[in-house]
Amino acid sequence: MALAEPIRPTSNLKSRAAEIVKDFRTHPEQIIITQNGEAKMVVIDISQFERQRESPALLKLIAQGQKEFADGKFGDADAFMEEMDD
Repeated sequence: MALAEPIRPTSNLKSRAAEIVKDFRTHPEQIIITQNGEAKMVVIDISQFERQRESPALLKLIAQGQKEFADGKFGDADAFMEEMDD
């Protein structure tokens, strides 16, 4: 956890929810929410959340490609380009 990340108690989230949402427009950095002094959750901007959800899918595609390459399931680049032109 970076020291620059805002850390706020749940009471702050409850009392300032509308203001926090408004602040995300200009400062979309994550906020760590604590309860009884212990980190319990993170509030993040929706675009950051969507990017995080896309990352595992991309990593899965890369891993699949690496496996296919290791299994010898690949073709010539020129043949692929010709096939794409058809």
